[in-house]
Amino acid sequence: MAELKTPLSNLQIELLQLYNQNVSEDDLIAIKRILAQYFAERAADAMDVLWDENGWSNETMDSWLKGEGKSPKQPG
Repeated sequence: MAELKTPLSNLQIELLQLYNQNVSEDDLIAIKRILAQYFAERAADAMDVLWDENGWSNETMDSWLKGEGKSPKQPG
């Protein structure tokens, strides 16, 4: 087996301990959904912060979709 060049994160260790248990396929699917929901909520929360910090609105997004204006990554 190949030697790891970077240590495992606390999340990886926890998941390895969890997956050491023999769970059913249904439980495995449920766990994956829970993890996906958790990270989706974190991403949505981060986007809410960006919207608030930058004063973005639905109109801002519509403008970007139409190719009007500049996205925040484009220089002045």
